[in-house]
Amino acid sequence: METSTADRILDVTQSLLIAGGYHGFSYADIAAVVGIRKASIHHHYPTKADLVAALVRRYVGQTQAGLSAIRRHVAGPAAQLDAYLGYWRKCVQDATQPFCVCAMLASELPSLPASVAAEVRLHFQALVEWLAATLAAGAEQGSLRLSGKAEEEAQVLMATVHGALLSARAFGDPELFQAIVTPPAERLRA
Repeated sequence: METSTADRILDVTQSLLIAGGYHGFSYADIAAVVGIRKASIHHHYPTKADLVAALVRRYVGQTQAGLSAIRRHVAGPAAQLDAYLGYWRKCVQDATQPFCVCAMLASELPSLPASVAAEVRLHFQALVEWLAATLAAGAEQGSLRLSGKAEEEAQVLMATVHGALLSARAFGDPELFQAIVTPPAERLRA
């Protein structure tokens, strides 16, 4: 299946965003990589805020599809949690996706357009809900041990994962991700 121009624009935007943040690229940068005029980008995405909000919506959709697939295809909450952590470990190790788009944007939240900031917040809320449901189910089944409320544990785990992504990136050490997430993941084991 051929990739549409709009999708190619989003793909390039994602790469540029991860490399330099919201303010680190322009339509001219995208046009040069995609091989189109800036006017063509404006046709699909009239403003940069529209473009990045569309990118975040696509990313959130992909994330939700991935989390749903984990829930459907991986048996048990503890194994589902392992699959979630394993996804990020693999991404960091093979550099397929070394950083979460929404985490990158969250670091710039005060300077983002309101429409983009709202999409980023929705991503984190949905992720916390998935993690909290997974942790609560694991606690109910006896495969996971929580020391607080499921939502609080989910917030801690989410912050740990994103912090580990940041540390692995900052130090150029993919193994650092695993070193950071392993102790809290083991603490959750019943």
